[in-house]
Amino acid sequence: MKKQSGFTLIELVIVVVILGFLAVTAIPKFLDLTDQAKQANIEGMAGGFATAVSLTRAQWEAEGRPQDTNTNFVNYDGSALYLTTPATNTNAFRPGYPMGLTTTGANNGNMNTTRCIEVWNNILAQPPSISDTAADLNNGANIDYFVVQSVGTGSNGNNTCIFYLKESLPKSGGSFVTPTTTAQGNNFTYDPASSTVAITINN
Repeated sequence: MKKQSGFTLIELVIVVVILGFLAVTAIPKFLDLTDQAKQANIEGMAGGFATAVSLTRAQWEAEGRPQDTNTNFVNYDGSALYLTTPATNTNAFRPGYPMGLTTTGANNGNMNTTRCIEVWNNILAQPPSISDTAADLNNGANIDYFVVQSVGTGSNGNNTCIFYLKESLPKSGGSFVTPTTTAQGNNFTYDPASSTVAITINN
């Protein structure tokens, strides 16, 4: 008969202690990497968005500042985009930045969530999925970003867009809740009146 052998109790305790030390050391590093990944995600998206905004303006300038029904307009990579069209060019309200697929709001730079999504989907190549409906965040829909309208926060007193990384948003009772300020989640703001794209990192 063969004699069976296995771990002694002491050996098992030592293994458990070692695994405990490894967990205490590795878990904080893993959590830190997760936060860094969320930060890198929003910074990369904001950078790409700002570049696309600048390219839209550059094409409009290169084509001689075309207009459609007295509104600044450009066909950008197959998308018919209307651009900011101030009555006078001031530092607070500059012409030629994407506003959406209609003339609405172009004369004052006002954005709503519909126009925010139109700009998102038409200036970015293969844009991540986006929604302005809180239910989409919790019903299993494949949503990467969430957008809200920020009222009166623009350089011209206009409404702006705030784009939030879904996975960085706070939860209540296990469900995502609609953010109300830039102090919630990782996000960036788009102000078409001044062409500003500003990043906020909260976690």
